[in-house]
Amino acid sequence: MDNNVEQATAKSQTADSTTAGALGGPGAGTPSANSSTFWKNSGRRVPGRPSPKRELEKSVGAGVAGGRGAAPGTGMVSTFTEYQKSVSDAWDMGDDEFCIISSTEAAAAAAAGAGGDTARFSRQVSQTVALNVIETHSRSNQNHHASRPGSECGADSILGSRSSTDDGKEDRRSLPDSNENRSRLRNYPGRPQLQKISSNCQDSEYETKIEKFQVVLDSPQLDLVALKKISWSGVPRKMRAVSWRLLSKYLPPSSERRMAVLESKRQGYQDLRHNYFRVDSQDETQQDTYRQIHIDVPRMNPQIPLFQQQLVQEMFERILFIWAIRHPASGYVQGINDLVTPFFIVFLQEALTPNTDLEKYDMSTLPEETRNIIEADSFWCLSKFLDCIQDNYIFAQLGIQEKVNQLKDLIQRIDVNLHRHLQAHGVDYLQFSFRWMNNLLTRELPLHCTIRLWDTYLAESDGFALFHLYVCAAFLLHWKEQLMQQNDFQGLMLLLQNLPTHNWSDRQINVLLAEAFRLKFTYADAPKHLETKS
Repeated sequence: MDNNVEQATAKSQTADSTTAGALGGPGAGTPSANSSTFWKNSGRRVPGRPSPKRELEKSVGAGVAGGRGAAPGTGMVSTFTEYQKSVSDAWDMGDDEFCIISSTEAAAAAAAGAGGDTARFSRQVSQTVALNVIETHSRSNQNHHASRPGSECGADSILGSRSSTDDGKEDRRSLPDSNENRSRLRNYPGRPQLQKISSNCQDSEYETKIEKFQVVLDSPQLDLVALKKISWSGVPRKMRAVSWRLLSKYLPPSSERRMAVLESKRQGYQDLRHNYFRVDSQDETQQDTYRQIHIDVPRMNPQIPLFQQQLVQEMFERILFIWAIRHPASGYVQGINDLVTPFFIVFLQEALTPNTDLEKYDMSTLPEETRNIIEADSFWCLSKFLDCIQDNYIFAQLGIQEKVNQLKDLIQRIDVNLHRHLQAHGVDYLQFSFRWMNNLLTRELPLHCTIRLWDTYLAESDGFALFHLYVCAAFLLHWKEQLMQQNDFQGLMLLLQNLPTHNWSDRQINVLLAEAFRLKFTYADAPKHLETKS
């Protein structure tokens, strides 16, 4: 309760005299005043509770406005009707409780001649004002983007800003739009936490590397080691599509043979489509495979309209189905569908202008020939990419189980306190890191961060399978402080399955990769030198 009882009657009388002096009214010393100040009532209105100070506030406001003291009333309800009116707002609060202003502000509003009803405003008004602030802040960021190239990109935090008088005229924005925006920004546990498809800040950061990439890529015989070296720390967007084809060994090092190989591979994929992709096949195994793919594809990136288009989903279905048919040892496994997305986005960006909004881009406006090129390149690069981790998707997924056990041993050696904290609360590494290994962190990171991460994966000289283990270790250690604050199994699992990475940008990925490289350099070739003996 907000009320505190005074220790002595003398203190109460002193408080009464002080209150009376402040009010300046002739009736300050009456018994009614003594009884009203014996309990120190909070000025905040509580839904469903009668407000005994309401009459007092009105009299104070009238006294200030009139320039002379006014005797406060008893402030108590005398009839059931008055009581019913005083608690009529019990079920009208809802989410608007934050809209109630304090008693000081109410008194100031009364002094200015405003009525008591102006202390509250509707939910619709609050939403439109909030949208006004967000829009104003977005416009200010766009206006000052050129003057602040080094600012952190990808942060979704809304900074408090005051709206101008002209901005107040735009309050009447439609509420369905606001609901749509909120639904797009809502995070779902287990879903990719997508902020944007691409990060706008990376172009300015990687601009100095474009010349280096140009020199390497324009050479008649590609130096693959040099390309991997400069790609490890990130690839500029302009060079990413070509670099990924070369790093995946989809294209040959010789520049003279590249166009011929591209045409041959793309035509080869069209032949695979014609020979293998038959939805009306009588093979029961193929029907089961297609049925599972057809279920999984619409679930990918549900917050981005691009991936909900039928053309895009059909492209993904063909890529996954043909890959599964060509790899019978593993077949299609849930999670492989997420691994197509980065390749698809990179090659789509190559076909469009830099300022195109990919999230809402209509694929039907793209020529069919270009769509076929994007689909074929995505298929071949995915096939090359999965070659070194195919044991992750064979029967029982033994490769993933082995990596999960390796992660457990690694964390036990690096940070025994975190390891014991997880074990003490019954958290098994398989419960949260299986998805990290199966989906390569695509569901834990925004899509543009995944693309930056794969720049390094494709540039790893000995394949990314081993390095991904240390990335997962660095990723888990990054959240150590938050994890140590959770004292039960439920809290730990909720955090591990929905890590707050939606504000991450390429800079956080760079730090993560640097830490993963340090861990690999320290532990990869010395598996026993820091082992703890229990």
